[in-house]
Amino acid sequence: MSREKEPTVENGPVVDKKPDVLWAEDATPRKPISGSLKEIARYWWRQLTSMRTALILLFLLALASVPGSLLPQKSLSQSKVNEYIAKHSVLGPWLDRLGFFNVFSAPWYAAIYLLLFISLVGCLTPRIAVYWKAVRAAPPAAPKRLNRIGEYASETMTGASDSRIDASYSLLRKARWRVERRESDDGTITLSAEKGYLREAGNLVFHISLLALLLSLALGKVNGYEGSRIALEGEGFCNQQQSFDSFRSGDLVTGADMVPMCLDLHTFNTTYDADMTPAKFDGKVTWYVGLDGKKHQANIGVNHPLRQDGVRVYITGHGYAPVFTVTMPDGTVRKNVTAPFLPTDQKNFGSEGAIKLDTGDPEKQLALQGFLAPTAVDQAGVIASADPRVLDPQVALVVYQGYTGLDTGIPQSVYTLDQSLIKDGLLKKAAAKNLKPGESIVLADGTSITFDKVLQWAAFQISYDPGQDWVLLSAVVLLVGITTSLSLRRRRLWVRLTPRDDGSHLVEVGGLAHTQPATFAREFAGISARILDRAPANPDEEA
Repeated sequence: MSREKEPTVENGPVVDKKPDVLWAEDATPRKPISGSLKEIARYWWRQLTSMRTALILLFLLALASVPGSLLPQKSLSQSKVNEYIAKHSVLGPWLDRLGFFNVFSAPWYAAIYLLLFISLVGCLTPRIAVYWKAVRAAPPAAPKRLNRIGEYASETMTGASDSRIDASYSLLRKARWRVERRESDDGTITLSAEKGYLREAGNLVFHISLLALLLSLALGKVNGYEGSRIALEGEGFCNQQQSFDSFRSGDLVTGADMVPMCLDLHTFNTTYDADMTPAKFDGKVTWYVGLDGKKHQANIGVNHPLRQDGVRVYITGHGYAPVFTVTMPDGTVRKNVTAPFLPTDQKNFGSEGAIKLDTGDPEKQLALQGFLAPTAVDQAGVIASADPRVLDPQVALVVYQGYTGLDTGIPQSVYTLDQSLIKDGLLKKAAAKNLKPGESIVLADGTSITFDKVLQWAAFQISYDPGQDWVLLSAVVLLVGITTSLSLRRRRLWVRLTPRDDGSHLVEVGGLAHTQPATFAREFAGISARILDRAPANPDEEA
């Protein structure tokens, strides 16, 4: 019967059935278990809570966030979303159905977010327990053969062994190594030292901060709200749900939680560069809190929001609104008939919109649909805009009469007409004309519509996120943790003094680095030279 050879490694430690454990590593992933439901559930829980899965989910979350920065979002600018869908008639509707224009509220984004949260909690809990035990445990005992690990030096020396060990102990402690002294029955004395424990601490702090950041974002969404409102020059609104054009809030938000702040827009100005690229937005507003609150003046621009009691007011867009005067056949005059027109040309701000007017007679209601050019140019009877500034405004106006559906109580878009009413003949075209300021269009029944002027409008977004400060704090701690983890190195060092029969003793020094072995080699050379009373080959090794 042949005897199995003992395993050997020429340039490494001997490996047998029970090898010396130098570094604690993650357990090898187990193969799927075909058995009871409990075993299968346990297997998939291990897969979900592994660091590999957490990293994959983190990558997927970052990847899923990309469309939110590349595609227009409904929460920021509904007009840009409409423009994108109009330009991409095939792709746009599909992206809308899949939630790519509202990425951060999409179900698939929330699913990735929740899985990442669960994975991090399940992954970090056992790691923190393992690290706590490792911090409290003494450095591991020296391997039997120090000459077969990463770095090694030895010297046969005479003299008092205790003084040699004490000097080595003091040297390592002064260099902030954790040191454990061990003695065996045969007189061998060993020092086990370890350094770089904060590397794993930094890694844990990074992941805990990432978890705190995700939790802060989630709590901010649950307890926060966001509303959007388009306001014309001279118009105001309050921080109330019914005042917004669109409003989203967390499940824990009630009307009583909203800061009673009101805001009036006085003027809105846009400064352009030479190539007509907007360089600066400036909305001059008056704001106050409560009915009896003191009024304050403020300028709101891009990246310069108004902040008050945790509420942030941003300007997210702007545009134009034509103003009309409508004179009825009976002599009734309605002034300042207007509505925001949404830009269809973001460069020159050609805009489209609609105005619906209830005349009191359901069969003779008015609907105005038009195209506004801030600086108009005539192209074979069709006007277009040549400049985003209001230099020579014109509006191509189409007037409809009939039934607008305003009395049905069914919500309608304020920017477009219901095409089904036109198709069914309930709303009929009455007249069409290109108008300059001061010009009018007269219908067959004597109704007169005069184009007066152009106002600017600004799109405001009011946001309240109580988790914002915690997100910032978590991000800062996260950076500190990852910097600590990347800058520190985990390493171990052993000093062994073995007595000999002739009264001398063999002093061995061995070291092992978990990362960056070349850097540790220089550090080891300096330490071993001082322990063995050698002159360092390089003065830098003394460090």
